[in-house]
Amino acid sequence: MENNTLTPEQKAATVIVSLGADKASKIYKHLNESDIEKLTIEVAKLGHISPEQTEEVLDEFYKTCLTQKVVTDGGMEYARAVLEKAFGESTAQTLLEKLSKSLKTRPFEFIRKSNVKNLFSFLQHERPQTIALVLSYAEPDQAATVISELPKEKQIKVVESVARMESAFPDAIKIVESTLKKRFENILTTDYTTIGGIDYIADVMNHMDRGNEKFIFDELSREDEELADTIRKKMFVFEDIVSMDNRSIQRFIRECDIKDIVYALKGSDENIKNLIFANVSTRMAESIQSDLEITVNVRLRDVEEAQQRIVGVIRSLEEAGELIIVKSGKDEIIA
Repeated sequence: MENNTLTPEQKAATVIVSLGADKASKIYKHLNESDIEKLTIEVAKLGHISPEQTEEVLDEFYKTCLTQKVVTDGGMEYARAVLEKAFGESTAQTLLEKLSKSLKTRPFEFIRKSNVKNLFSFLQHERPQTIALVLSYAEPDQAATVISELPKEKQIKVVESVARMESAFPDAIKIVESTLKKRFENILTTDYTTIGGIDYIADVMNHMDRGNEKFIFDELSREDEELADTIRKKMFVFEDIVSMDNRSIQRFIRECDIKDIVYALKGSDENIKNLIFANVSTRMAESIQSDLEITVNVRLRDVEEAQQRIVGVIRSLEEAGELIIVKSGKDEIIA
């Protein structure tokens, strides 16, 4: 695996591993809890990295640090002169472009570091359009939690507002941000800022619990069936298991708790049950069938939570490149 196939997160983990425990622990002291959690997970998942890859990652890290320092010390033009002399014109330009992107802090930065309970308390009485604007800059799991806690009627209005967002005037964003957070830095560019939209709200809905997900789609379908269908096509939900290939189904089953499979199938149609049974051993199929027969009086909430955990396993495996999820509007798969 070449260096350019590593994700930024994997590269960060490679740097941490290369530094050793003592030096890495000093870096950890400067990170927030969210970054520590994400970085630790990447370190745990990293696996084998060749010496050549490690050297390339460390070289990139060094160049990034140097770029940051010379920009801070002498500005962009000074940095350009130093970097061109050190690495050549092409590499200098690439390094400066990467740094410029990282320096553009997104609006509402403070909400991504907020406790989600505080964020909900902060937003719950705002107008749906305001909530939608703020959540368009939140992490999808944060946005999902906040939307889940809102009154049912407000949930629909917020989801619809986020889905319909495409761009917002920087001045409008600035006004809302200054109202919600008095001390903010001048972080807005002169360009229109792309926010919200179908892809984003689909990601938010992917993090939603099954109960709220179903309610929102049922209600949204009544108001705008086309919009609901467009969002759903960008998502992966439990029922989409029927669109997966056998190898992918076998792969995620190996990672799932059998109890979750049994509970999930209690609320599934025959197509999904038959598909699961067709992709497990005869012995396992008999065991699941037996458990289904003796598992009675199951709460809908327990079924939905089991289905959600299975979907979580599937999404994690897809992110790791271990199975394929085919969604409408996405790339076709070439055998």
